[in-house]
Amino acid sequence: MEKKSLCGSVEPGQPGHGGQPGHGGQPGHGEQPGGQPGQGGQLTKPSLVDVKGAVLKACFVIGSAALVIICLRNSLTWHVASIWGFAREYVWQNIWDKLLDTVGEDPFTLMFYGTFCVTSMVYWTVGLTFMYFDLTLPEWIRQYKIQPSTNEPLDRSKLKKLVLVVLFNWTVLFPVFNYCMFFLHESRGMPDMRVLPSFHRVLVELIICVLVEEVMFYYSHWLLHNKRVYKYIHKQHHEWTASVSLTSLYSHPVEHIFSNLLPPAMGPLLLGSHISTSWLWFCMALTSALNSHSGYHLPFFPSPEAHDFHHLKFNQCYGVLGILDYLHGTDKMFRASTAYERHIMLLGSTPLRETFPDVKKEL
Repeated sequence: MEKKSLCGSVEPGQPGHGGQPGHGGQPGHGEQPGGQPGQGGQLTKPSLVDVKGAVLKACFVIGSAALVIICLRNSLTWHVASIWGFAREYVWQNIWDKLLDTVGEDPFTLMFYGTFCVTSMVYWTVGLTFMYFDLTLPEWIRQYKIQPSTNEPLDRSKLKKLVLVVLFNWTVLFPVFNYCMFFLHESRGMPDMRVLPSFHRVLVELIICVLVEEVMFYYSHWLLHNKRVYKYIHKQHHEWTASVSLTSLYSHPVEHIFSNLLPPAMGPLLLGSHISTSWLWFCMALTSALNSHSGYHLPFFPSPEAHDFHHLKFNQCYGVLGILDYLHGTDKMFRASTAYERHIMLLGSTPLRETFPDVKKEL
């Protein structure tokens, strides 16, 4: 369920862009130490210390997310119950019943058309909102740019190509993939559409879906950086070395299916998740991808620093959560950088670039 300079790709051997504001002393794009752009290299065998660190990181990340979900669920349930007059323990079931009374309970309708409509609403609403900010550049959001002065203004020819590729991936490849997934779910067996799962079951399934995505995305992404396939497939995604939100799905068809669509889709398939759980998970995964490619480190949003660093160095930070990057040592350069100090949720209004300014030289 994936960016520096003015929207340009950097070929091996070309000069980098180290002189851009905000990256003083860093190697330029395409000048990554120890490899050419896209070269994944060998994964190191993790030691017991690495395994322990990865487990602790996983517990912290997932535990924090679970706590936020629990608090949000309780707060939303109370407010919705107060507004609509439902008993708190039945509020979501009542809403779900009303939806099914309107659209019907046909599994294909819900899984094919419903999934497409729900995810389209989330992806394009969030993505186009970020795009509006990229085009208008209000000062209040410019201060949160991870790479100051990049994409100002946006290259319109690059933007046109971006939108066309994303539209193809969304309107052609996604429906075909979604159609095939329905029959896999049908073979796997589907739960009663009318009865919502318990909150605790949803929470456990979301945690498992996050872990499945982390494993599948990390290794598929790492393989796409192999020098034998990078220039044919994944290089397209890295044309935007300073990303904008919609570049999350700007990719070659092979990459889009096996690295963008399959990792988040496998969790619900393996678990036989209720369609409502699947919708919730897909919306969370899409929002995370849009945020990590947005180019902004906004207050109260998860940190996008790791994936942004990936597009700066190419051979760092392949995963979503950072668990497998820690395990295999593919985040060592990131952890030694100023970007890692900023890799936290911003809980105030002061940009983290001001709290943790760039040093003259980073590893």
